[in-house]
Amino acid sequence: MRITIAAVGRLKSGPERQLAERYRERAVKAGRGLGFRQIDIIEIDESRARDADRRMTEEAIAIANVLPPHARIAALDERGDILGSKGFAELIARWRDDGHDCCFIIGGADGMAPSVRDQATKRLAFGAFTWPHQMVRIMLLEQIYRATTILSGHPYHRE
Repeated sequence: MRITIAAVGRLKSGPERQLAERYRERAVKAGRGLGFRQIDIIEIDESRARDADRRMTEEAIAIANVLPPHARIAALDERGDILGSKGFAELIARWRDDGHDCCFIIGGADGMAPSVRDQATKRLAFGAFTWPHQMVRIMLLEQIYRATTILSGHPYHRE
């Protein structure tokens, strides 16, 4: 299974990028034996349009252009389902077992266009809080790493 994260916005050099990369590398190493081949991060430029609707539309077009064919799509959306770490691990394991790649979409500052949300197989939320997209990327990568440890029986995850 190939995992792609399509994120609107770029992480600048510094601690956020380093932390995101550390979790990505851990997840890649831990996931190899579980059938997770690679984790790609595609950074999508934020639109510079003047109004929010136009920005979301332009970002939606850019997202649509990078979605892997036949992948299960998970949109990170504040109105999405809240899963625990085990539930998240079960979700990506099910997609892997069904022979699908998956793509997680992180929208920009204005949110995600309905056209993007509507094509998602699953909508996920990290609680009711609104999070900066940079933090969501780091939290998602940590949860992917945590999922690999749960699926392999590693003691990283505790309940």
